[in-house]
Amino acid sequence: MNTDFYLLFDRVEIQGANCISSPLTYGFPALSGFLGAIHALQRRLPQDCGLTLGGVLIACHRCSPQIFRADAYSDATFIQSRNPLKKDGSTASIIEEGKTDLTVSLVVEVGGAPNDIRKNKEQRETLLQSLLQQQRIAGGSVRHIERTALYESYQAEELKAALFPAYILADAGNDLAAITQELQLGCRVTADKDGGTAVYEDRPTGLPPQPEATALDALFATAQFFHLPPDDEHPQWHSYHIRQGRGWLVPIPVGYQAIAPEHAAGVMQHVRNPEYPSRYVETVYSLGKWLFPNKLSDGLHAYFWRYAPPQDNLYLITQTTRP
Repeated sequence: MNTDFYLLFDRVEIQGANCISSPLTYGFPALSGFLGAIHALQRRLPQDCGLTLGGVLIACHRCSPQIFRADAYSDATFIQSRNPLKKDGSTASIIEEGKTDLTVSLVVEVGGAPNDIRKNKEQRETLLQSLLQQQRIAGGSVRHIERTALYESYQAEELKAALFPAYILADAGNDLAAITQELQLGCRVTADKDGGTAVYEDRPTGLPPQPEATALDALFATAQFFHLPPDDEHPQWHSYHIRQGRGWLVPIPVGYQAIAPEHAAGVMQHVRNPEYPSRYVETVYSLGKWLFPNKLSDGLHAYFWRYAPPQDNLYLITQTTRP
């Protein structure tokens, strides 16, 4: 798909979105919640609309998970909602769930006939905003959209300025690979912009080398503080965080891996939609990085999340730049 326009849904206020993004992560909704919402929006567009929606850039202005924490040393728990009483007056059971209220701006790649889109620009903006307000995003209700605007592809810098102040979610898979090597070698490793890694052997981390460390160990390490004893460089006990100097890294689910053969439509019972083939999968994890718009090192086109074609039993959401 050729991207002729960018569609901005500015300051979308969402209430009660699902913040349990995977079996291991919580806080910000899963990527699939946003891409799924735009896919649903595409299916609701009239056939004569002439718009094709593509990848999605996600910019977060506010995210408030509904949690309770008695003090700084207590575990956080999700605030649960009370369901209405049953017909006999007894208390309804509580289904534990995690919710968040958030404000995001979504930028969507748009293809179509440029002249026709320019001619009916305002009508399409009104239609798209109306349709998005009628559906859910990541399981949450859309309470308000400040504005909806179509930008031409050459207006990327204007669009970037319109996102301030916000943090844009970027793929940090290179950082995950670098952290994995850092754990294995015991010395500082930084991710190269072009996808390679550079090793600085004169900068030991103080952690013992772990040759058997995996990407899962690296994922867990991003949530840990290491308290290290004195050494030649530090005369006193000191703390080390493996995310130091790498930016605001967060673990995120980026898709699924099949763990069983695919079943034809209608074979697997109790699935959400029996009209399509089904299979059992498990979550695939990676690292994401929150970036301020003025810190985007590549063009805006490099930060759109897209569904990757299924390959090797993997169903992934990536930011791979299209040729």
